[in-house]
Amino acid sequence: MVSAENSAVRSTGNPARNLIPVTIAQGDGVGPEIMAAVRRVLDAAGAPLAYEEIEIGERVYRSGVSSGIRPEAWDSLRRTKVFLKAPITTPQGGGYKSLNVTIRKTMGLYANVRPVRTYAPYVETIHPTMDVVVVRENEEDLYAGIEHRQTDEVYQCLKLITRPGCERIVRYAFEYAVANGRKKVTCMTKDNIMKLTDGLFHRVFEEIGTEYPQIQQEHMIIDIGMARVAKYPERFDVIVTPNLYGDILSDVVAEVAGTVGLAPSANIGDQVAMFEAIHGSAPDIAGKGIANPSGLLLSAVMMLVHVGEAECASRIHNAWLGAVEDGAATADLGGSYTTEQFADAVIHHLGSHPQHHLPAVAYTAPPKKKVPTLRIPRIAEKTMIGIDVFVHHWGAVDSLAERLTAVAGDDFELQMITNRGVKVWPAGMPETFCTDHWRCRFMSRNERPVTHAHLVALLGRIAENGVDFIKSENLCLFDGAPGFSLGQGQ
Repeated sequence: MVSAENSAVRSTGNPARNLIPVTIAQGDGVGPEIMAAVRRVLDAAGAPLAYEEIEIGERVYRSGVSSGIRPEAWDSLRRTKVFLKAPITTPQGGGYKSLNVTIRKTMGLYANVRPVRTYAPYVETIHPTMDVVVVRENEEDLYAGIEHRQTDEVYQCLKLITRPGCERIVRYAFEYAVANGRKKVTCMTKDNIMKLTDGLFHRVFEEIGTEYPQIQQEHMIIDIGMARVAKYPERFDVIVTPNLYGDILSDVVAEVAGTVGLAPSANIGDQVAMFEAIHGSAPDIAGKGIANPSGLLLSAVMMLVHVGEAECASRIHNAWLGAVEDGAATADLGGSYTTEQFADAVIHHLGSHPQHHLPAVAYTAPPKKKVPTLRIPRIAEKTMIGIDVFVHHWGAVDSLAERLTAVAGDDFELQMITNRGVKVWPAGMPETFCTDHWRCRFMSRNERPVTHAHLVALLGRIAENGVDFIKSENLCLFDGAPGFSLGQGQ
């Protein structure tokens, strides 16, 4: 269902002007309550918006649309290019995919931007000067959602990292820092373990960083980096990460600041942008009128800046700060305000600025510089020299190695067998725990180049020998450098 309804310019006294089309979705759980409150504030502030409402989420899932969004809703997003979305519920089980992830990937919303700051002493925190922005890659990594069950005991999820994806998000982080007067960008990865995938992200960060000498730059391993963010958030400014790390980190940062209930987010692409609170649909309190609309309201503030309404964005954010200073607080912040009463408090402060501990904000229109999404591809010389064959096998590794050695032929030699990444043949350790899933690495003899025909013939011989192979990965050199990792213990 798509319906259009125009907002009016109510509180500023400005004559009617061209309205900016915005797609909205009320979402599930507390979504309709907080969206209604946010719209009241937007209208009272004179936000020049024309709303197109779409229905997405749980009711759409339950109606038989497994994606959670109908085709006409996509048409609205393409038309308006701006989406303000309340939280939705993804049903558990049944093969349902996350609609949030679907929208981000389908619309190319590659940059997830989550600014988090503290509001002490009005929101309890032990880090009163924290002001961090997490810029998270939004389309790739394990969130590609490519999963398979391969054996009785083993399931697989593919981690995909691309150079264009790394370049887009890293450049976006640096451009964001420049545009918003930020001083430092920190990159966080786990490239001490995932040397190819996370290694690429780190390498691209260093490459692009040379173009921004005015910005301080550092890299941290994600585990210690996240620990330090939790303990010393004041030391960080802008943080850029791959998808999964950024998802976790942004929630940690928001909770350290006081509560995830206040945190907004933007999902930015070349054509479309989506704005949403980071919290969930909270079905346990739905209909009680006590949900905090702040996360969605501050997301709407980010939306207004995005569409060039910086003055209106500042007006609403300053009113929100003033309301918080005057004690407006819903139950999650230890107060007794209802959702509607909180919206009333913000509306009451429109036109004023915070007067006590919280600094006022003054947004400016974002620069029009566009972050390039595509670079000239780097075409490497690719030489195939082997294959990893993954097999389903119950029993001892020595018997498997014997069968595979017998079919290696003149072109290949069985170099090693690993189990869950650990080398178990030759010269494996008896203490290593093994499942029924084995990676068997065949290398061409003397590292001579091989063809796909050689690989197909090898797989045929393996199958004829009764070995159940379930997948394979070609082993290649790119400009002479291995495009594959060693086995642990190799």
